[in-house]
Amino acid sequence: MAETKHKAATPATTQQDFDLQGSLHKAEDLYNNNKKVINIALLAVVVIVGGFFAYNRFIKAPNERKAQEMIFHAQQYFAADSFKLALNGDGNNYGFIQVINKYGGTKAGNLAKYSAGVSYIRLGEFQKGIDMLKDFNANDKLVQAYAYGLTGDAYMELNKTDDGIAYYKKAGHYSDNELTAPMYLFRAGLALEKAGKAQDAIAIYKEIKEKYPQTNEGREMDKYLARLGQVTE
Repeated sequence: MAETKHKAATPATTQQDFDLQGSLHKAEDLYNNNKKVINIALLAVVVIVGGFFAYNRFIKAPNERKAQEMIFHAQQYFAADSFKLALNGDGNNYGFIQVINKYGGTKAGNLAKYSAGVSYIRLGEFQKGIDMLKDFNANDKLVQAYAYGLTGDAYMELNKTDDGIAYYKKAGHYSDNELTAPMYLFRAGLALEKAGKAQDAIAIYKEIKEKYPQTNEGREMDKYLARLGQVTE
């Protein structure tokens, strides 16, 4: 029985080897027929991968370091509320604008956009502040909510109430926390009242009361709802 079994296995193995041999020939033919295209594709992969690592090591990392060095004095001026110096530098040290112009694509450059936006708003240059904040992208939800809220403040200063409301709502709904969410939703409600949209304001106030009852804003909502004719229990 064992001998028969051994003999039966031999043709199957030979057939498998034959099929494998044929497959190798087909792969070889495929390569030979398309050698130029395949080699170009492989070269492109090598260039892309190599370029990615080279970019990170020789361009991106050094640029990050340079941007961090450039932004240092601007941040000090910003912390001291010297917003003009923070924006434009002092003649010896760079300001946020120079950092953005030279290294805007770095993390430090991105932070400079936020700080520049705040600086412009504090100086009363609201549209410039809006433009900067719109170009800023935070990895942190809380910081991004502040950026949206500040944009809303700037629009309100420009009497662009609808835009202000939109950004207050965006800020209030972007990060579900008890700090920024009720604060900016409340500002949205007040702006809606200013725009004569009482029912929309009521909806916002009710949302604050329901979702954030333990916050300062949440505890005040009965008063604002009553002012708009809403009797609460």
